[in-house]
Amino acid sequence: MKLLPINYRLWPINYIIKKKKIIDSKETHQVRHPVLRAEKPVESCVFNGDDLNTTIHIGIFVKDKLIGVCSFFKNNHDLISEASQYQLRGMAILKAFQSFGFGKTILNYGELHLKNEGINTVWCNAREIAVSFYKKNGYQITGKPFNIETIGKHYIMYKKL
Repeated sequence: MKLLPINYRLWPINYIIKKKKIIDSKETHQVRHPVLRAEKPVESCVFNGDDLNTTIHIGIFVKDKLIGVCSFFKNNHDLISEASQYQLRGMAILKAFQSFGFGKTILNYGELHLKNEGINTVWCNAREIAVSFYKKNGYQITGKPFNIETIGKHYIMYKKL
């Protein structure tokens, strides 16, 4: 099942969500880098598995400008018992567009796509600053916090779809 681009109206901005066929892994770097890896070389925005055919990259656009991305990787976590899992990575909205609901919109779009494909759990390594965002979107913490060197404290969070 292929999801077609969906037009939305979020006052006062028109935007469109596009899926993996339209956004590839290299396009995610223009948002991942300034939001998640600003102090690092752009090459740090390349994730293992970015170009696998099981990986899904979703972009959200205001007019023709890419303002947010999220990527879903086929990857199971040992602390989560469900067999059918995907990992959310590289979730980022450009600073000027944060707090307008774009993060929730792109996340929900990706979750719906995964659910339609028979995936029943999504998990992520959430930065401490993002925990409240994920909780508001139905994710819960499992396990203990851990540190990712040069990035900071993280929590494993998951959601059953």
